[in-house]
Amino acid sequence: MRRILIVVTIVALLGLGLFWFNRPKPIPVVLKEVTEGKVEATLANTRAGTVEACQRTKLSTIVGGRIEFLGVKEGDKVKKGQLLLKLWNDDQQAQAALSQTQIVLADKRAEEACIAAANAEKEATRQSELRQKGFVSPSREEAARTDAEVRRASCNTAKADIAQAQARFKATRVEQGRVALYAPFDGTVAKIVGELGEYSTPSPPGVPTPPAIDLIDDSCLYVKAPMDEVDAPKIKPGQPVRITLDALPGQTLPGKVRRVAPYVSAVEKQARTVDIEVDFDQPEAATALLVGYSTDVEIILSGRDKVLRIPTAAIQEGGRVLLFNAESGKLEERQVKTGLTNWEYSEVLEGLKAGDRIVTSLEKEGVKAGATVTPDDKAKAR
Repeated sequence: MRRILIVVTIVALLGLGLFWFNRPKPIPVVLKEVTEGKVEATLANTRAGTVEACQRTKLSTIVGGRIEFLGVKEGDKVKKGQLLLKLWNDDQQAQAALSQTQIVLADKRAEEACIAAANAEKEATRQSELRQKGFVSPSREEAARTDAEVRRASCNTAKADIAQAQARFKATRVEQGRVALYAPFDGTVAKIVGELGEYSTPSPPGVPTPPAIDLIDDSCLYVKAPMDEVDAPKIKPGQPVRITLDALPGQTLPGKVRRVAPYVSAVEKQARTVDIEVDFDQPEAATALLVGYSTDVEIILSGRDKVLRIPTAAIQEGGRVLLFNAESGKLEERQVKTGLTNWEYSEVLEGLKAGDRIVTSLEKEGVKAGATVTPDDKAKAR
């Protein structure tokens, strides 16, 4: 009997040992305590936005030709009206010089013709007076009057020639303007296509030819971002916005919606979007930004302070969360009702209370209702 008791005891100990070593080990999970805080309802852009300049122009000459003068280089600051580029136009300058001499010549001819007309009119007046006294015949008077009219007509024609010569000179000035580029505003030269002596080609309508000079006014910047078309009715000018940039990690710049596009953009193989424009609340803080930086915008629709909130990532499909039971060490499924929500936090209206702890590391294998878990203190410390 004693031997049987010893054997049974050994078997029981072996069974307990096997159970102990083969028991399911608790899964380390990251827990988040339900606390009070601020929750905002927000909208985010569907694709990366872009920092844009308030003024930007891509300049090209109207005609093609060889670059004779290039007065700037990329990165230069320029003033409004400054000559940036000019093509070879010696032939046009020669035509302008010729037109100027024609103006002078026409002026001299008009002066000569008008003097002759004035003298002829005086002679016609004198002949009329002599005719009244009977000293000359009517035919002589008629001839003098006709000659005066002809010379006055010649004077008027000569004046018209002056106007024609001046118009021709203005036309040559217009032609010269077709080969020169002037800065339409104060700005910075972003890019130049072409070098001194190279041939510059204009941009025909519908043909994507690179411009000769890309000029931007980087003293005034804004953000342009695409928003999902279903969110467009919720967006209004004046709404506050948080702006983040990949180039400035950890920094957030405040802004406001300036404009909502009045149409939907359909990009191939992508969702339909509505572009919005956002102004910086502190323009001086944006002066260090570069045009073309990628940005993300978060439009704040509404917000509430001191409400129960949980991480949005902890909510599973159907509004369920996994609640940690400290007494049993197991996870329990809990249905929650949420209010305001964004990508970071969601407001809890029903289902949880302050101090409850829920699982946020849902991606771990085996994390489900009924699983035995243990708080991952290392993850919490990180």
